Amino acid sequence: MDLIRRLFFFRFGSTLFVVSLFFLALVGCESNFKEVQKINYSEFAPAGEATDFNLKYTDSGRITSILESSKMLDYAHVEFPYTEFPKGIFVTLYDSKGQRTFIRSNYAVTFKGTGIIDLQSQVKITNEFGQQLETNQLYYDQKNEWFFTEQKFKLTDTKGVSYGEGIDFSKDFKRVNSQRINGEINQTE
Repeated sequence: MDLIRRLFFFRFGSTLFVVSLFFLALVGCESNFKEVQKINYSEFAPAGEATDFNLKYTDSGRITSILESSKMLDYAHVEFPYTEFPKGIFVTLYDSKGQRTFIRSNYAVTFKGTGIIDLQSQVKITNEFGQQLETNQLYYDQKNEWFFTEQKFKLTDTKGVSYGEGIDFSKDFKRVNSQRINGEINQTE
């Protein structure tokens, strides 16, 4: 009986030793695998960064817009280049007569190849005539100077307040196309 007991402990001990070596080898391979993964890993970092800036755009000596933001991240080196404003933007647009339109959002991203600006989170547009649009997401086509969204919106002007879902309009609010609109509008003639 003593021999059987010794043989059992020997086999048990040998099995335990082999299993331990296997786990140690497995952990060692895993750690090497993680190191190999790190070699091919590249951190997604911006090519440029700016904080607390005020940028003026001009055309023929006339200011056309002013962009202010507390943080800008430029990803010009990626396949589809873009600029991100993670802390929001404040933009003042000027028309040819010097009339201003003000845009504010808590987040924005502009795509360099398209000229489209994606404004998100508490987007508010106002002008000097008291017109105001509020929505959660709004796109701005810089080339055509045109805003559009399919999101819910609130439009306030001298005629009243209206709500809807889906709107597009010129930067000066002179041309407005709205979809699914409701609200109170005072009609004066």
